[in-house]
Amino acid sequence: MDLAQRMRIGALGAVAALLVSGCFGGRPAEGGSGGDGPIRIGVSLPLTGDFSEPGKGVQRGYEAWAKHVNDNGGLLGRQVELTVLDDQSNADRVAADYEKLINSDRVDLVFGPFSTRLVIPAAQVARDYGFLFVEPAGAAAEVFNQGFDNLFYAAPAVAQDHYDYLAEAIIAMPEATRPQTAAYAAMDDPFAQGTANGLKEKLAKAGVRTVVDEVYPPNTTDFGSIAAKIADSRADIVVGGTQYQDAVNLIVALRQLNYQPKLAAFSTAPTNPEFPEAIGAQTEGILSPTGYTPKADYPSNKEFVDFYTREHGAAPTEDEANAWTTGQVVAAAVNASGCADPSPECQRKLIDWLHGNEVQTVVGPLKWDSAGRPQGAHLIQQYVGGEIRIVLPADAKEAELVYPKPAW
Repeated sequence: MDLAQRMRIGALGAVAALLVSGCFGGRPAEGGSGGDGPIRIGVSLPLTGDFSEPGKGVQRGYEAWAKHVNDNGGLLGRQVELTVLDDQSNADRVAADYEKLINSDRVDLVFGPFSTRLVIPAAQVARDYGFLFVEPAGAAAEVFNQGFDNLFYAAPAVAQDHYDYLAEAIIAMPEATRPQTAAYAAMDDPFAQGTANGLKEKLAKAGVRTVVDEVYPPNTTDFGSIAAKIADSRADIVVGGTQYQDAVNLIVALRQLNYQPKLAAFSTAPTNPEFPEAIGAQTEGILSPTGYTPKADYPSNKEFVDFYTREHGAAPTEDEANAWTTGQVVAAAVNASGCADPSPECQRKLIDWLHGNEVQTVVGPLKWDSAGRPQGAHLIQQYVGGEIRIVLPADAKEAELVYPKPAW
């Protein structure tokens, strides 16, 4: 049984008790806020558990978006009101949360959670009720293979495409300097594996030989044996399909073995502002894909950065930006459709509008295919001169790509 099937079964199991008690139906209970009252938006986030760090970032982004909307007259002239539940990074819990938000709390709209593991069961519940489901952080292929027509990913690219610009740059290197071997280590997580596997497939086709290909459980803390395999392989490049703490632990283990790759890339972790402190001063040359930079000149981004920085005393990161983008996407559909209520008619209008239109956001213009996949690619960031800066693609770069990587 694959991961998507297990999560789907978990989601169904989470609502089984509600079916027995007669609380689960094919559409939300009558009501919703309606009229001139607030537009109620429900969301479940991993505020504790494995995904709590990025989950809290998404919460900050949602709350900042809501405050900004309310400070500027609301949505359809109404204030927005968030109801946020903690799913504890648990797929069963997240399904029950969205069931509660839609059927019991009778919210008007929902926003998605963080992580592919939580997005799939949450989106299933939303689809059962006919709700639009825009999500900030479910980028793995499994998300888009479920047959959801109500789901839209609010970021530039799916997980498999996060490293596209890096793959292109490596393949374009002169043969004499191009890396010949690669080591991959990925968390057993659809998103994390998707980012690493996307790069692996592209490089393998170009002749870069895979010499290590490890997958580890999400709760792994001891990376000694994986680091030893990578170090012993002497791979030219190392790629981590990671979240946060796992990347930190893997890098520390690799450094202890004095493994010195020509290129080191890790998903998610290097974009976290706490990353340099967590691994020490030797960040130079580490790469990561990102769907967002505060310096982007998209029309609404400066307003977002200024507002968020005033509120929090620091610029937003990718998690906050993707949450804000989710709000922008839903707001665009609401404004165009002229409705924000739980009725099937309104939700269908919102879904159909997004299938046929492009939305301008802080991560750039977004449009989607029929399965909700965005049609873009991620930027590539690298620590250069002690700061993380965009190095790819060429038309967006803030610094030159550093290759080979300095010793860590």
